Amino acid sequence: MSLLPTDDEVMLADAARGFLDAAAPIGHLRGLRDSGTTHDPALWTEICTMGWAGVLVPEAQGGSDMGHAAAGVLAREMGKTLVSSPFLSTAVIAATALRKVADYRAQEALGRIARGEVTYAIAVDEGPKHAPEATELHAKPDGNGFRLTGTKRFVVDAGFADRALVLARTGAGMTLFDVPLDRDGMTLASKSMIDARDAGDLYLDGVVATGDDILGQVDDGMTVLTPALQAGQAALAAEMIGLAAGAFAKTVGYLQDRKQFGVPIGAFQSLQHRAAHLWTETEITLSAILNAGRILDNGEDATLAVSLAKARASKTAELAVQEGVQMHGGIGMTDAHDIGFFMKRARVAAEWLGDYSYHAEIVARLRGF
Repeated sequence: MSLLPTDDEVMLADAARGFLDAAAPIGHLRGLRDSGTTHDPALWTEICTMGWAGVLVPEAQGGSDMGHAAAGVLAREMGKTLVSSPFLSTAVIAATALRKVADYRAQEALGRIARGEVTYAIAVDEGPKHAPEATELHAKPDGNGFRLTGTKRFVVDAGFADRALVLARTGAGMTLFDVPLDRDGMTLASKSMIDARDAGDLYLDGVVATGDDILGQVDDGMTVLTPALQAGQAALAAEMIGLAAGAFAKTVGYLQDRKQFGVPIGAFQSLQHRAAHLWTETEITLSAILNAGRILDNGEDATLAVSLAKARASKTAELAVQEGVQMHGGIGMTDAHDIGFFMKRARVAAEWLGDYSYHAEIVARLRGF
């Protein structure tokens, strides 16, 4: 299996870069933060017009069906300029979940995603860490449906999403529900995260869910949710390696511009060694991410590949922003330079959908340790 980008992936990356440099540079995120806004609907409309929302939607439903590796290419390019959008929640995670369901309603929802008519949030976790298996939100049988009661934490994009995929505990297992966020009994406590993106706590008090709201089968929600989460984890890893590449580019630019003793500080060998080490770590992690996308596209068990990619991406992004801030000096901790925005986004991304420890434990277990 080749771990080099294909010609099509290179062309997709180039096209994405050209669009994002004009439509969503770092200054765009800074403007959103300064205005207290977490989402730009106009930008998302443009992204949908480019066809990116349908990257995992079948052609029969109006998508391009380019696959998980292509979704990773787009996520990586968005990561380079810290684009704030519902791409991961909607175009990757929700679309993958809906593809696992063959009914007409799911197919219709996929078409709406591809056309940019609906956005999703993923309501899975309830504690401080990613742990779908620890779900306690309860779905109590009520007539021909259920009533959902409980709380979901760290629901990314919930402040502007139209619908949510909600994981609930039912009789003998867990069930995944697709419900609108404005349904009676739902209350959202929105929060602006440190990286200026949106998340919130979702409170459900006897929310009515009918049979039409169930994705997949009752008590078997993880069959639908697990591949969707893996798709999201792989794409998030790609976004993080894009973030690392963006931070690296900012840092190298600063090393070339900043002078001490009459010479650019990039001429100092110790800083050159640190920059070279960061570059090699970025390239190795990129290979792991490409591998995860290829395995997902082949329909193989991607658990090991995805967890390896997310674990490495978390550490590589952490190294990139730490080195970037340090090599910028004290000014790197301020908003005078953009590197601080990369540091904040890296911290949030490291926690979402499983942190380093969560994925390292999976890798260790699958490797027999």
